[in-house]
Amino acid sequence: MAELVIVRHGQSQANRDNIFTGWTDVPLTPKGIEQGEMVGKELQKLGIQFSDAYTSYMQRAIVTTDIILAAINQLYIPVHKTWRLNERHYGALSGRNKDEVKQEIGAEQLHKWRRGFKDLPPQLKTRQHERRYDRLGVKIPLSESLEMTLHRLLPYWEDHIAPRLLDGHNQLIVAHGSSLRALIKYLDGIPDDQIDKVEVPNGKPILYRFDDHLNVIKKTFITMDGETDDNTRTSK
Repeated sequence: MAELVIVRHGQSQANRDNIFTGWTDVPLTPKGIEQGEMVGKELQKLGIQFSDAYTSYMQRAIVTTDIILAAINQLYIPVHKTWRLNERHYGALSGRNKDEVKQEIGAEQLHKWRRGFKDLPPQLKTRQHERRYDRLGVKIPLSESLEMTLHRLLPYWEDHIAPRLLDGHNQLIVAHGSSLRALIKYLDGIPDDQIDKVEVPNGKPILYRFDDHLNVIKKTFITMDGETDDNTRTSK
């Protein structure tokens, strides 16, 4: 029975300042570093031995991964970085203050852009370029809905992470609020019109346990005081 832990990176400077980030590469705050250390301490108590870790191309997720692995004395395991685990691209909202956007367009429209499944934020007028993506032949999106984020994430899940779980190897994913919401939607079978109720806080791990066919049989929310909240079921 394989285990998967997913965790959103620690607080970034953009989280602290209430700014839309998307594919903008911002560092952790001191609080974010502390959150990563706390996640590591709680995972150490569980004693899970991971075979692999996966993260995005964003430093806030990469650094959180390293902090967690150091805390659990597993820095030696392979860490796989992929753009497919990046945060969703918020398009023309990137770099803008969320409260200011809310004042301009209203709370309802902002909620749709932030939490809806098919709603697409305003697109950039020109495509951005960075060497980290150009070298892969990856076009930076003009903006992304959560649905688009799920579609670019799933091939990596199916080709790399799921097979390792099926072979009985425990896996760790450190990513972002939206990319993890997309994965949770898939794993939990959440309907399109219910995903807006799902939140993924910074530095709050979720533990999934699977059967031999990769059906979720138990989902545990790990808190920072050592307590857990279990959700047990028989199939996806």
